[in-house]
Amino acid sequence: MTFSVPRRAAALSAVAALALAGFTGVSANAAPSAPAAPSAPSALAAPDIPLANVKQHLADLQSIANANGGNRAHGRTGYKASIDFVKAKLDAAGYTTTVQQFTYNGTTGYNLIADWPGGDPNQVVMAGAHLDSVSSGAGINDNGSGSAAVLETALAVSRANLQPTKHLRFGWWGAEELGLVGSKHYVNQLPSTERAKVSGYLNFDMIGSPNPGYFVYDDDPTIEQTFKDYFAGLGVPTEIETEGDGRSDHASFKNVGIPVGGLFTGASRVKTSAQVQKWGGTATAFDRCYHSSCDTTANINDTALDRNSDAVAHAIWTLSTGTTPPPGKVFENTADVSIPDNGAAVTSTVNVTGVTGNAPSTLKVGVDIVHTWRGDVVVDLVAPDGSVYNLKPFSSSDSADNIQTTYTVNASSEVANGAWKLRAQDRAAQDTGYINSFKLTF
Repeated sequence: MTFSVPRRAAALSAVAALALAGFTGVSANAAPSAPAAPSAPSALAAPDIPLANVKQHLADLQSIANANGGNRAHGRTGYKASIDFVKAKLDAAGYTTTVQQFTYNGTTGYNLIADWPGGDPNQVVMAGAHLDSVSSGAGINDNGSGSAAVLETALAVSRANLQPTKHLRFGWWGAEELGLVGSKHYVNQLPSTERAKVSGYLNFDMIGSPNPGYFVYDDDPTIEQTFKDYFAGLGVPTEIETEGDGRSDHASFKNVGIPVGGLFTGASRVKTSAQVQKWGGTATAFDRCYHSSCDTTANINDTALDRNSDAVAHAIWTLSTGTTPPPGKVFENTADVSIPDNGAAVTSTVNVTGVTGNAPSTLKVGVDIVHTWRGDVVVDLVAPDGSVYNLKPFSSSDSADNIQTTYTVNASSEVANGAWKLRAQDRAAQDTGYINSFKLTF
């Protein structure tokens, strides 16, 4: 995973460890961001992904790095050897593979695309991971872990001779560590008609961190809920992924309008004490070897790798063989709005157009507020006609950081089109923050 863009100091605080609960607004209630993706009667259950197989892929990638100067970085022999290794496995399993070349920093890079025969070519479910490491090490957690899990899921598709309703495609990206170069090249060369056929892209970057958390991307409601449902079935709590938000290959797809989702187990950020209570481990970095020479096969948590590999397969089977509802139209404002300390209310506005009739009874309100004491902040949704829907009240005892969740509002009495506002007011002194983003999903 690449972190080429510095985060503000306020955003370095950990994601709130406990989900916001107990909201008492009359017109809004905290709820999952989307209903579970239903499966068609003919949908098949995903197989268990053998951990031993995934770990063998990691051992092979480590051997490739050892034989090629200790890394698998863009422009180095270890990266091309990694591409050749994955391609040979997929060719033998019956995939149609394509090696896509690009040039960056004067050297040739490679993406590998693998298509499974069959499925509706106008509905493509795609999963991917970056295959390159940094130059300082073998990159086994970052990102051999995601690459190996996606590879083994693709091989499981072949073993099962899966006949999905939708077309399945897998991708391994080059030069992610240099700024998502390979995945950007892939989506930029796709004609708009082909982009429109990709119903979802799933990204897996660092899913075996040695001191793991369980983080789920919150970009697309249906994909997000598919992963949340899986982990809920295991009794494993999850949190919204923020540490690498927009800084892995899913961003390349999201930026051209393709729905995205994915998993992550943490990088250099320190696990909070609340997260230690939730997931175990220690109050240290999720991956102390992030971008270092010690990111070897010894830098993997087997339990996290096993759970996440199975979650990859679950999502592939669920989203490609079942019938899922359309994700709905999404309207988002990502401009930062500072919230004055103990001051006047501020707003972030999204202008909704092209939606017929009234808003739904399950309007999804995605809130991302970075704040050093979230209990100080009152959050409301203001409809175009001025109606107010309270999302989060003031709470002097809620000392955790940040408000990063999705609320469901019964807005069926409101005309959909118009200017909707997220209103935030800090009602106590000494803590600061800002609205990071606000989105509505109809």
